[in-house]
Amino acid sequence: MFSSPGPVPPHSGASLAGAAARRPQRPRAPAGSVQASLLGRQELNIALCVPLGGSAGLWGPSALASAKLAVVELNREAGVGGRACRLLTVNAADDAPDIEATLIELVQAGDIDAIIGMHTSAVRQRILRAVGGEIPFVYTPLYEGGESTPGVFAIGETTARQLQPAIRWLGQRKRPRRWFAIGNDYVWPHVSHRMARGYIAEAGGELVGEMYVPFGTTDFAEALDALRLKRADAVLLSLVGQDAIEFNRAFGRAGLSRAMLRLSSAIGENELLGIGADNAEDLFMTCGYFASLDTEANIAFKERYRAHFGERAPTLNTFGQSTYEGLHFLAALLDRGLDADGAPRRLGEAPMAYRSARNAAYEGGGVIRTPIYLARAEGNAYRVITQL
Repeated sequence: MFSSPGPVPPHSGASLAGAAARRPQRPRAPAGSVQASLLGRQELNIALCVPLGGSAGLWGPSALASAKLAVVELNREAGVGGRACRLLTVNAADDAPDIEATLIELVQAGDIDAIIGMHTSAVRQRILRAVGGEIPFVYTPLYEGGESTPGVFAIGETTARQLQPAIRWLGQRKRPRRWFAIGNDYVWPHVSHRMARGYIAEAGGELVGEMYVPFGTTDFAEALDALRLKRADAVLLSLVGQDAIEFNRAFGRAGLSRAMLRLSSAIGENELLGIGADNAEDLFMTCGYFASLDTEANIAFKERYRAHFGERAPTLNTFGQSTYEGLHFLAALLDRGLDADGAPRRLGEAPMAYRSARNAAYEGGGVIRTPIYLARAEGNAYRVITQL
C-alpha cells in the first residue's frame, strides 16, 4: 500500500533497528553536547516517524511525499547550514511494537541527528519516554496542546485554537444544543473532549455524552444508538484515519445527517474521499490547512508538489503537508542554532521565519501562530467557509 517517494528509503522499525545494532554503539551524549555535535556534522540524518499502517496509515503517502519535497528543496539550496539532509523513515503506527527500541538504537549509534514526528499523541508519548531530550524533535500534526518537553517543538494546531472558535461559530449559526463526543481511546480525544465541554457551554449547548473506541473499530452500531438515545443534534468527532471513515459511512447510511451536524479537527481530504460525498452532508472540519486554500503560500506549495510528483501524487491534506513544514522548521531552527562565532546557542529561543504552506509563524519560546479555518464538506472536497 505504501511506497517511498523517490529515494527516501521506507524502512520498518525492525530493519532500521537491525542496521543500528550492527554498528558500534556509543554511550548517550550529555544533553548539553548533543546540539554541538549535530551542528558540526557534514550530513544531517533525520528520522521521519510516520504511520505506515493501522488506523492512521492513510496519512503515510502524503506525509512521505511532502517530506521528500522539503528535502529536495533544502538540498537544492544550502541544505541545513551547508549540510545535505537525509531521511530515514520509521514506522510510527500506533500498533508498531518496536518504535522505542528502534529510536534508542539509532540515537545511541549516532545514526540520526533529529526527529520529525507525524503520528498520534500516543506515539509521541512513547517516543519521548524513549529518547526525549536526546536530539531535537519536531512534532508536526494537530494535537491537544501543552507539550513542553525540552528539545521538543510541537508546531501543529492545538485543540483550544481549533475547537473553541469553531464551536462558537456553529453555535451562533446552526444553534446545536445537544452535543455528543466520539473519539479513539487515547490522550488527544480525552483532553479535547474535556476542553470542548466548556466551549460547548459557552456557546449555549451541553455535552450530553461521550464514547471512546479502540483503534481499528469498524462496528459503530452502539455509537449510533447512543446518538439517538441522547437526542444529539451535533457530534464532535475525534476519530483517527480509517476509524473516522468507518464511523461516517455508518452515520450516513443511518440517515443521521438530517438531524445532526458533525464537527472534526482531524478528518482530512484522504478521509473525506473514503467517507464519500453521500455520507458527508453537514460535516465540518476546523484546522490550519486545507488543500483548497486559496492563499499565495498554498498555491505555490501545490505547484511545487505537483511539478515534482505529477498528477498521481498523494492527496494533499493537513497531516501530509505538516511534514513539509516540519522539515523547513527544523532547518530554520538549526540554522539559527549557531552564534556569529560558530558557538551553539539554545534552540528555539528567538522568533524565526521558515517556509510554510499555511502561513505559520514561529514567535519563539515554543509558540507557533497559524491561521485557523472552518470548512464544510462539499462532495469529495472541502470548501473553506471562514477564517476563525
